[in-house]
Formats: sequence, C-alpha cells, structure tokens
Amino acid sequence: MATKKFAGVSVDVNDEGYMTDSSQWTKEVAAAIAAEEGVELTEKHFEVLDFIRNKVADGATLTIRGINKSGVVDAKSFYQMFPGAPLKKSTKIAGVPKPESCI
Repeated sequence: MATKKFAGVSVDVNDEGYMTDSSQWTKEVAAAIAAEEGVELTEKHFEVLDFIRNKVADGATLTIRGINKSGVVDAKSFYQMFPGAPLKKSTKIAGVPKPESCI
C-alpha cells in the first residue's frame, strides 16, 4: 500500500490511486484529487460525492443507472461533471473503492 499527499494530508492509496481508507477523505482532499483528474468541483459535485459515499457506506453497488435514478443528478449531467469515465472518476474523488463494474 502506498501513500500520497493531497492538500497537505497523507492518505493511503492502492496502485490505481484510489483511497483505501475512506475516513481520510475531506473536501480539501477531494478537491486535490479532482484537480489531478481535471475536474473542478462545484456544490453539485459535492452533492453527487456525498450520495456516492453514503451508498458505499450502506453497502450498495454503484452503477451509472443507479446514480441516474438517485434524483441527485441525471446521467447526461453526470457524464458532463466527470468527463471520460464518470463512475471511475467520481468514486476516486469520493474516496471510495473503484466499483467492480469499472475496468
């Protein structure tokens, strides 16, 4: 396991850069990870990240369809907010493990 410094905080990450201890997550850490991923966070982004963190904490499996049905954001907006690989980027920024459905 490696550590990486985000916003002056050392966090534990795996070989793909996903946090391995979600308790180390803060909004400042999220903003630093987002900057690396080319995403500038807004309040709407944080609403989505909170939704993702809560779902993972509840043991739910994350999917784009599930996020679309969340009422927090629709799929089109989700793709615009986290361009390229929205589920991979959003979970990385949210400090949760990469979903098994992502390759």
